[in-house]
Amino acid sequence: MMLPDWRIREEILIEPFNEDSLQPAGYDLRVGWEAYLGGRRVNVERKGKVVIPPKTHALILTLERIKLPDDVMGDMKLRSTLAREGLLGGFAWVDPGWDGNLTLALFNSADEPVELSYTERFVQIAFIRLEGASRHLYRGSYQGSQGVVLSKRRRSFHEP
Repeated sequence: MMLPDWRIREEILIEPFNEDSLQPAGYDLRVGWEAYLGGRRVNVERKGKVVIPPKTHALILTLERIKLPDDVMGDMKLRSTLAREGLLGGFAWVDPGWDGNLTLALFNSADEPVELSYTERFVQIAFIRLEGASRHLYRGSYQGSQGVVLSKRRRSFHEP
C-alpha cells in the first residue's frame, strides 16, 4: 500500500519538510547543496544552481534527509517536466531503515544544457508500506550520507 499525504506527514521523517513538496501520494525531493559533475564537486547552494551539459552524467544531492521506518520503502521517479527536457534518472529503491540524504544519478540526454536551481523540486518519492516489518534494515555503506557520495564499488570512482 502506498502512503497518502497525511500518512507521509505523520510517519516519515523528512528534514527539512516543505509543505509545497507534499503530493497526494508522494513527496517532491529538492536539489541539495552539492552536486558532482565533470569529476568535480559543485557547491550548488553557493552558485544557486547546477548546469548539466548535454550528454553528461551528474550526481545530485537531495536537500532532504529521509529516515524510513522498518516497514516502509521508497520508490523514486524523476519529475516529468525534467524528463521532457531530456534528463534521465537512475534511482534505486530506498530500503527500510534508510537514514540520510540521497545522492541521485542524472544524465542529460538532450542537446541543450539543463539547469537545476538550488531547492528546486526534481524527484518524487513514493512511500510503500511492506506487508510487515523488515527483518534486515538497511545498514549499507551509504547509510547516514550527508553529502554527495560517489560509488563505493570501485576505487577508480573515488576522488583522490
